[in-house]
Amino acid sequence: MDRSRLEAFSDGVFAVAITLLALNLTVEGPGHGLLRHQLWEHRWSFAAYVLSFFIIGIIWVNHHALIKSIVLVDRTLLFLNLVLLLFVVVIPFSTATAAEYLPVGGADVKVAMALYSAVFLGMSAGFGLVFEWTLHGGRRAVPLPPQAHWPARLRFVGGGLVYVVAIVVSLFNADVAFILIALTAVYYIVERTPAVPAAPGPADDSARTG
Repeated sequence: MDRSRLEAFSDGVFAVAITLLALNLTVEGPGHGLLRHQLWEHRWSFAAYVLSFFIIGIIWVNHHALIKSIVLVDRTLLFLNLVLLLFVVVIPFSTATAAEYLPVGGADVKVAMALYSAVFLGMSAGFGLVFEWTLHGGRRAVPLPPQAHWPARLRFVGGGLVYVVAIVVSLFNADVAFILIALTAVYYIVERTPAVPAAPGPADDSARTG
């Protein structure tokens, strides 16, 4: 399999996940009070939608940059990529759950936010596995020198540490955990990751499954 097929399949999954987020944006409609009141009552749904939308978008952008840098697609990479996508497709569910319980409060909202944070942690771990795979065995078009490995790991998957903190914080204060995740998304939006040199295209190399 060449890189284009792997990326096309992944793009399709990202697109479905990011589209499913919008299905949770609803209001009761006429006969249930003023529209502005209904919109305000669903403010957490809109906030969770925006946050999850940008987080999926961030991982899609980084995934594209990472995949275009590799020269080989093998069976191991395919399964590591599936681990990443496993958590991506669960994001709409965890987003809807968090949005439903955040206005209610109580013990359940803590569980909902812990779940929300845990899904992002799983996504970060899946992306980290794919990134780690690229660091070894001459799989990148331009290999990173060993001294650059840890700085690159922290840049790509450092958000996972924040998600761990968010899981713990959510058990005490769900709103603060939500803010932590939002700040992480803002960081990755404004962070300037150095350009990743692209590997030759399918017509120029012999990328294949192993």
